[in-house]
Amino acid sequence: MDDGNDPADDVKIVLDDGTGQNEDDERHWYVVHCYSGYENKVRHAIEQRIETMGMRDRIFDVVIPTEEEIEVKDGKRKTIEKRVFPGYILVEMILDEDSWYVVRNTPGVTGFVGMGNTPTPLRVEEVKAIMDRMEDSSGPTVRADFKVGQKVRIVGGPFNDFIGTVNSIDPDRLKVRVMVDFFGRETPVELGFLEVEKV
Repeated sequence: MDDGNDPADDVKIVLDDGTGQNEDDERHWYVVHCYSGYENKVRHAIEQRIETMGMRDRIFDVVIPTEEEIEVKDGKRKTIEKRVFPGYILVEMILDEDSWYVVRNTPGVTGFVGMGNTPTPLRVEEVKAIMDRMEDSSGPTVRADFKVGQKVRIVGGPFNDFIGTVNSIDPDRLKVRVMVDFFGRETPVELGFLEVEKV
Protein backbone atom coordinates (compact mmCIF):
# COMPACT_ATOMS: atom_id res chain seq x y z
CA MET A 1 0.00 0.00 0.00
CA ASP A 2 1.42 3.38 -1.04
CA ASP A 3 0.71 6.18 1.41
CA GLY A 4 2.62 8.79 -0.64
CA ASN A 5 5.41 9.08 1.96
CA ASP A 6 8.24 7.53 0.02
CA PRO A 7 11.53 8.26 1.87
CA ALA A 8 13.17 8.82 -1.51
CA ASP A 9 10.98 11.92 -1.92
CA ASP A 10 12.89 13.55 0.97
CA VAL A 11 16.33 12.93 -0.55
CA LYS A 12 17.96 16.02 -1.95
CA ILE A 13 20.73 15.61 -4.50
CA VAL A 14 23.56 18.08 -4.01
CA LEU A 15 26.27 18.40 -6.63
CA ASP A 16 29.75 19.36 -5.51
CA ASP A 17 31.45 21.70 -7.96
CA GLY A 18 34.94 20.98 -6.65
CA THR A 19 35.11 23.98 -4.34
CA GLY A 20 33.89 22.04 -1.31
CA GLN A 21 30.74 24.10 -0.97
CA ASN A 22 27.24 24.03 -2.39
CA GLU A 23 24.31 26.45 -2.40
CA ASP A 24 22.63 25.06 0.74
CA ASP A 25 25.79 24.70 2.81
CA GLU A 26 26.52 27.34 5.45
CA ARG A 27 30.25 27.07 4.86
CA HIS A 28 31.90 29.70 2.69
CA TRP A 29 35.39 30.91 1.85
CA TYR A 30 36.41 34.24 3.36
CA VAL A 31 39.44 36.40 2.63
CA VAL A 32 41.46 37.25 5.72
CA HIS A 33 44.01 40.07 5.72
CA CYS A 34 47.26 39.47 7.58
CA TYR A 35 50.72 40.98 7.74
CA SER A 36 52.51 40.44 4.43
CA GLY A 37 55.27 37.86 4.76
CA TYR A 38 53.55 36.23 7.76
CA GLU A 39 50.99 34.18 5.82
CA ASN A 40 52.50 30.80 6.81
CA LYS A 41 52.75 31.76 10.49
CA VAL A 42 49.16 33.02 10.50
CA ARG A 43 47.89 29.86 8.78
CA HIS A 44 49.71 27.71 11.33
CA ALA A 45 48.37 29.82 14.22
CA ILE A 46 44.77 29.57 12.93
CA GLU A 47 45.14 25.79 12.53
CA GLN A 48 46.42 25.51 16.11
CA ARG A 49 43.55 27.64 17.43
CA ILE A 50 41.03 25.49 15.52
CA GLU A 51 42.36 22.42 17.37
CA THR A 52 42.74 23.96 20.84
CA MET A 53 39.37 25.72 20.73
CA GLY A 54 37.48 22.77 19.22
CA MET A 55 36.40 24.55 16.03
CA ARG A 56 36.92 21.71 13.51
CA ASP A 57 33.16 21.64 12.89
CA ARG A 58 33.06 25.40 12.07
CA ILE A 59 36.44 26.18 10.45
CA PHE A 60 37.41 23.67 7.78
CA ASP A 61 40.42 24.84 5.79
CA VAL A 62 43.05 27.58 5.66
CA VAL A 63 44.75 28.18 2.30
CA ILE A 64 47.52 30.49 1.14
CA PRO A 65 46.96 30.96 -2.62
CA THR A 66 50.31 30.23 -4.30
CA GLU A 67 51.65 29.26 -7.68
CA GLU A 68 54.99 27.79 -8.73
CA GLU A 69 57.47 30.11 -10.34
CA ILE A 70 60.90 29.31 -11.75
CA GLU A 71 63.40 32.00 -10.90
CA VAL A 72 66.54 32.20 -13.03
CA LYS A 73 69.25 34.02 -11.11
CA ASP A 74 73.01 33.97 -11.73
CA GLY A 75 72.57 31.20 -14.30
CA LYS A 76 70.76 28.89 -11.86
CA ARG A 77 67.13 27.73 -11.93
CA LYS A 78 65.23 27.66 -8.67
CA THR A 79 61.57 26.71 -8.23
CA ILE A 80 59.79 28.85 -5.66
CA GLU A 81 56.24 29.09 -4.33
CA LYS A 82 55.01 32.61 -5.08
CA ARG A 83 52.07 34.05 -3.14
CA VAL A 84 49.30 35.06 -5.52
CA PHE A 85 47.80 37.56 -3.03
CA PRO A 86 50.54 38.67 -0.59
CA GLY A 87 49.06 39.59 2.77
CA TYR A 88 45.89 37.54 2.29
CA ILE A 89 44.82 33.99 3.15
CA LEU A 90 41.57 32.13 2.50
CA VAL A 91 39.58 30.49 5.29
CA GLU A 92 36.71 28.08 4.67
CA MET A 93 34.31 28.34 7.57
CA ILE A 94 30.76 28.63 8.82
CA LEU A 95 30.66 32.25 9.96
CA ASP A 96 29.27 32.82 13.42
CA GLU A 97 30.39 34.81 16.44
CA ASP A 98 32.71 32.05 17.73
CA SER A 99 34.42 31.22 14.41
CA TRP A 100 34.81 34.94 13.62
CA TYR A 101 36.41 35.48 17.04
CA VAL A 102 38.86 32.57 16.62
CA VAL A 103 40.11 33.80 13.23
CA ARG A 104 39.97 37.55 13.90
CA ASN A 105 41.92 37.30 17.16
CA THR A 106 44.70 35.13 15.77
CA PRO A 107 48.08 36.89 16.05
CA GLY A 108 49.01 38.44 12.70
CA VAL A 109 45.42 38.73 11.43
CA THR A 110 44.38 42.33 10.76
CA GLY A 111 40.81 41.62 9.67
CA PHE A 112 38.38 40.09 7.22
CA VAL A 113 37.73 41.52 3.77
CA GLY A 114 34.19 42.87 3.59
CA MET A 115 31.95 45.84 4.10
CA GLY A 116 32.43 47.47 7.50
CA ASN A 117 32.52 44.76 10.15
CA THR A 118 30.72 42.20 7.97
CA PRO A 119 33.01 39.68 6.23
CA THR A 120 31.98 39.09 2.62
CA PRO A 121 32.18 35.47 1.43
CA LEU A 122 33.80 34.71 -1.91
CA ARG A 123 31.47 33.59 -4.69
CA VAL A 124 31.78 29.95 -5.81
CA GLU A 125 33.22 31.08 -9.18
CA GLU A 126 35.92 33.12 -7.43
CA VAL A 127 36.96 30.19 -5.25
CA LYS A 128 37.04 27.88 -8.27
CA ALA A 129 39.20 30.35 -10.23
CA ILE A 130 41.70 30.64 -7.36
CA MET A 131 41.88 26.87 -6.80
CA ASP A 132 42.23 26.23 -10.55
CA ARG A 133 45.07 28.74 -10.71
CA MET A 134 46.85 26.94 -7.85
CA GLU A 135 46.46 23.57 -9.61
CA ASP A 136 47.34 24.88 -13.08
CA SER A 137 49.04 22.03 -14.91
CA SER A 138 50.50 24.22 -17.67
CA GLY A 139 53.64 24.50 -15.56
CA PRO A 140 55.24 27.19 -13.46
CA THR A 141 55.80 30.70 -14.72
CA VAL A 142 59.40 31.74 -15.29
CA ARG A 143 60.95 34.91 -13.95
CA ALA A 144 64.34 36.00 -15.25
CA ASP A 145 66.70 38.10 -13.14
CA PHE A 146 67.50 40.50 -15.98
CA LYS A 147 65.71 43.20 -17.97
CA VAL A 148 65.75 44.60 -21.50
CA GLY A 149 68.65 47.03 -21.87
CA GLN A 150 70.70 45.39 -19.12
CA LYS A 151 74.29 44.22 -19.61
CA VAL A 152 74.82 40.45 -19.28
CA ARG A 153 77.70 38.01 -19.61
CA ILE A 154 77.30 34.91 -21.78
CA VAL A 155 78.37 31.85 -19.79
CA GLY A 156 78.38 29.09 -22.38
CA GLY A 157 78.74 28.17 -26.02
CA PRO A 158 80.80 29.90 -28.72
CA PHE A 159 80.15 33.37 -27.23
CA ASN A 160 81.35 32.38 -23.73
CA ASP A 161 82.53 35.41 -21.70
CA PHE A 162 81.16 37.90 -24.24
CA ILE A 163 79.34 40.88 -22.74
CA GLY A 164 76.11 41.95 -24.42
CA THR A 165 72.92 43.91 -23.93
CA VAL A 166 69.55 42.22 -23.45
CA ASN A 167 67.39 43.07 -26.47
CA SER A 168 64.30 40.94 -25.73
CA ILE A 169 63.09 38.27 -23.31
CA ASP A 170 60.80 35.35 -24.21
CA PRO A 171 59.70 33.76 -20.90
CA ASP A 172 57.51 31.17 -22.67
CA ARG A 173 60.50 29.69 -24.50
CA LEU A 174 63.00 30.52 -21.70
CA LYS A 175 65.05 32.45 -24.27
CA VAL A 176 66.75 35.84 -24.24
CA ARG A 177 68.06 37.77 -27.25
CA VAL A 178 71.37 39.50 -26.53
CA MET A 179 73.09 42.04 -28.78
CA VAL A 180 76.80 41.19 -28.87
CA ASP A 181 79.62 43.26 -30.41
CA PHE A 182 81.10 40.77 -32.88
CA PHE A 183 83.94 42.15 -35.05
CA GLY A 184 82.64 45.69 -34.67
CA ARG A 185 79.02 44.83 -35.49
CA GLU A 186 76.07 44.45 -33.13
CA THR A 187 74.92 40.87 -33.65
CA PRO A 188 71.76 39.36 -32.09
CA VAL A 189 72.33 36.05 -30.31
CA GLU A 190 69.46 33.95 -28.93
CA LEU A 191 70.36 32.13 -25.72
CA GLY A 192 68.67 30.18 -22.96
CA PHE A 193 68.08 31.84 -19.59
CA LEU A 194 70.79 29.65 -18.05
CA GLU A 195 73.39 30.80 -20.58
CA VAL A 196 73.54 34.41 -19.36
CA GLU A 197 74.13 36.15 -16.05
CA LYS A 198 74.01 39.75 -14.90
CA VAL A 199 77.28 41.67 -15.09
